Amino acid sequence: MPGPGPGQGWGPYDWRHNPWGPPPPPPKPGVIPLAPLGVDRILGGAFATMRRYAKPLFGTAAAAYGLLALLMTGALLIAYGATRDDFRALYAPGATFSWEHGRPLLLAFGAVWLAGLLGSLAVNSFIQAACAATLHEAVIGRATTFRAVWRKAWSRTPSVAAVTLLLALILLLPVAAFTLLIVAFFVTVLTDSTAPFGVVFLLFLLVLPLSAWLYVLFAFAPAAAVLETAGPFTALRRSVRLVRGAWWRTFGISLLAGVIVVIVSLAFRLPLQFAAPEPPAVNPDSDTSEILFDQLRSQFGLYAVLGLLGTLLTQLLATVFLPLVTALLYIDRRIRKEGLAHALHSAA
Repeated sequence: MPGPGPGQGWGPYDWRHNPWGPPPPPPKPGVIPLAPLGVDRILGGAFATMRRYAKPLFGTAAAAYGLLALLMTGALLIAYGATRDDFRALYAPGATFSWEHGRPLLLAFGAVWLAGLLGSLAVNSFIQAACAATLHEAVIGRATTFRAVWRKAWSRTPSVAAVTLLLALILLLPVAAFTLLIVAFFVTVLTDSTAPFGVVFLLFLLVLPLSAWLYVLFAFAPAAAVLETAGPFTALRRSVRLVRGAWWRTFGISLLAGVIVVIVSLAFRLPLQFAAPEPPAVNPDSDTSEILFDQLRSQFGLYAVLGLLGTLLTQLLATVFLPLVTALLYIDRRIRKEGLAHALHSAA
């Protein structure tokens, strides 16, 4: 009587000698298997990259934010030094504040605000480039250093910044529409005319899905700008080509990553909200400045340090985790559409 065939019986069986058995698992030289990725592999790959490459990832992000903080502090000090006399006219006893004082203040601190806006764009673009550069090594299992990631990210920051600026403008469309919606609501209340509110509300309903569609369509452009050393327009075209046919999947996984960041942020913030010290009681006979000083003093100390630390940690997590998820989605689409797994396996 013949023995059990391949895969039959209850004992262990060596599948390597069975041509009809399941295929061997895909190679995994780094943080992800070199095969089409599911949601669990994408999120797990992002967390594994943050854990194994914490120094180059969070080191470059912290250094970039620290440099931005130093530059902004210096810009504020310069602006204050240039407009010190005008600034004192706001609070000095007996001083009169006029447009002659307000114009220099507006110009100086407006320049600081613009510098901060441009600096934030550059820093966020640099961090996105650093995440993609680190993931390039993490996928094939190679070690990297802070210096190597910094050099690679810095060389690709201008291209990523151009793409990030476009994505920021896309996100500003629903914000501007929502602002107009609030203005139209007050106009409706004051004039009893519902036409402005209705028109702006329809505009908001049109702009919101359009912005979401465009943002997801161009979401892979920063990763393409780094991993393919592509220019801004080439990266945008590559993103459109890769997202085509997988828009809802890209949107859903990106939204899930954003929800994870929000949950982690709430896990830091909610305990601090319950542990916040109660403000001191207000004495009606106290001076206004004294009352304000007491209120501010009650919010500083250990609570303020923990709050600041929690905010910095959640900010670092968001700025690193979300670009990693997007870059892994980009790699997944290239594996599915272009057979990138073979090239990655050869590089590993």
